[in-house]
Amino acid sequence: MKKYNFKTRSAQAMTEVVLLFPIFMIIMFMTAKIFSILILIQKMEIASYYAARRWQLESHLHVQYAQGWDENYLKKDIKDKVSEYLGFNHAGLRKFLNLKPNGLELEVQRTQVWNIVTIRVHTAPAGLGLLCKYPKQAVCTRPPYGAACDSGYDYVCAGGKVLEVVKYVPNRDRPIAFVLPGLQ
Repeated sequence: MKKYNFKTRSAQAMTEVVLLFPIFMIIMFMTAKIFSILILIQKMEIASYYAARRWQLESHLHVQYAQGWDENYLKKDIKDKVSEYLGFNHAGLRKFLNLKPNGLELEVQRTQVWNIVTIRVHTAPAGLGLLCKYPKQAVCTRPPYGAACDSGYDYVCAGGKVLEVVKYVPNRDRPIAFVLPGLQ
């Protein structure tokens, strides 16, 4: 078995690691924070499907139940489940996804044919100070960027954004047996 003499080895790789590792870590954290918005949007789509489908199957058409049970229990329970799924109840996930505490809104609008289920999530700024060094007017001046650049800059540097997902679900009318008018 051969012994290694550590004093004779050169330390060139150590210098490169010491200099490049922090830069790599900064790029990795910035990428993860930007990637978190994609995760949040996917989670919102899944949660909105759950909320809309559950509202469609469990809500009532009768006014007595619609104002009582639907608004007081069903809507609150759906909001609690969606909040849990999106990560509002978990501090680490809430920080990673930039969610504001109590930043979830669930709105259901009843119409004659459709129920419109809307989920709104209020986000905090992403907190990437390195990307916010220059003002928005300097960053978003080129014509091809436009409103998308303004919106992205607001999400990353300013006060966050409000993300919204809307689902349309039909009323759950129970089918009535078809009877020809002259055969009664």
